[in-house]
Amino acid sequence: MAFAITQTCCNDATCVSVCPVNCIHPAPGEPDFGSTDMLYIDPQACIDCGACADACPVDAIFPVASLTEQLRPYAEINASYFADRAPADGDPSPNFHAWDEPVFDRVLPADFAPLDVAVVGTGPAGMYAVEDLLLHTNSRVTLIDRLPVAGGLVRHGVAPDHQATKGIGETFARFHQHPRLRLRLGESVGSDVTVDELAARHDAVIYAVGASSARRLGIPGEDLPGSHAATDVVAWYNDHPDVPADAVDLSAERVAVVGNGNVALDVARILTMDPEALADTTISPAALAALRSSKVREVVVLGRRGPEDAAYTRPELLALARHPDIDLVVDDHDPRGAATGDKAAWLRDVRREVVDWSAPPPHGRRRIVLRFRSAPREVMGDRQVRGLRVTGVGEDVEVAAGLVIRAVGYRGTPVEGLPFDSGTGTIPHVGGRVEGRQRDYVVGWIKRGPSGGIGANRACAKEAVGTLLADAISGRLPRQERPSVVRRMARRLRG
Repeated sequence: MAFAITQTCCNDATCVSVCPVNCIHPAPGEPDFGSTDMLYIDPQACIDCGACADACPVDAIFPVASLTEQLRPYAEINASYFADRAPADGDPSPNFHAWDEPVFDRVLPADFAPLDVAVVGTGPAGMYAVEDLLLHTNSRVTLIDRLPVAGGLVRHGVAPDHQATKGIGETFARFHQHPRLRLRLGESVGSDVTVDELAARHDAVIYAVGASSARRLGIPGEDLPGSHAATDVVAWYNDHPDVPADAVDLSAERVAVVGNGNVALDVARILTMDPEALADTTISPAALAALRSSKVREVVVLGRRGPEDAAYTRPELLALARHPDIDLVVDDHDPRGAATGDKAAWLRDVRREVVDWSAPPPHGRRRIVLRFRSAPREVMGDRQVRGLRVTGVGEDVEVAAGLVIRAVGYRGTPVEGLPFDSGTGTIPHVGGRVEGRQRDYVVGWIKRGPSGGIGANRACAKEAVGTLLADAISGRLPRQERPSVVRRMARRLRG
């Protein structure tokens, strides 16, 4: 019986590297890699060895025979990816790896002295860079984060009910104990240390600072009390130290979430599911208490365009449609006809009804309503949010809601001392090397923008580390003249 990859796939391709018959695709180097919602196992080629399940860092791979009712559709999802794909050589037998000549792209000259590298940011992008440096070079690494706890997006950005996905943090955390790594938490670049000071103390600095700010809607009323960025709501229920415990008021019966991506679905799901199902997760105790007393009965997820343009992934929508605590409904307000395309087809079996947004939510089970073709016009209210005016068919519609959450994307913020492209919210670079800087490099969302999940950072970090090493070997990265270890220790002893 074959194995299947399920909802929490991180796309980092660890499973691909251990598969003995090359049955997991798309693999690194293939055209689709990095652009699909998840990776897929070919049930015809799988030999049921279980190596992929053992290697998976987020526990997303299971035998098809043991899939739960909620996960059972993933067997078909995996199989359907290969339905119209013939093996590369046209042979229906298992597609074994075609072994090429080995390429050792991290081998340094034998007499090459260890590099001292600082990595700023302990999220996935930074940790993939750390992993590459520690496992494939003799570098010494100083890992820096402004927060008092490590983890970055894995700790403070992943929904608390996705515990398997958060498990990859344990994989990263093992490097914190590596003998060539020094961990410095609670240190902010810009206030505690400048970029020039970091560059002066290290041979190279890799910035993995992510995209921590939220995009704005740019509409009237956006700053009213009761209007929040999804970044703040996600940080609130993940116990981020920057967000107060009472930041989100759940006294409204209806919540409007603007956005059609996975973050919008995450927020809607957390606000409507049974709080007791979150009790044994990493959710903030204050958020759990608020959810237990919450009056929220309905969350409407508003998309500017149709379902064919939705940014959420099929695994997230499928999991929501089969969630035991939540009813999923599509607001059938648009008479222009059903949308076409794969994403619209995902909603074929979801219940549809025309919702009266001036009326309070119905009693009974909590529910999430997907409403498409509804661009936000204005957050309504005087001193507090009371609704959201959106486009409708022929005229605008006011959605009565006491809480509005915008989930329309993340954006990088400048790092003082480094160049910044305000249009893209990224640090300009070439192959990961910061433009105009001799020792500075970037990885992750601050490098490429807020796109790609956890696994996309592996290839991103590999490129930047590769550029750094090539610079060091070629002499483009001058080695710092620093005191020897003995002299540094003597200096410290003298006080």
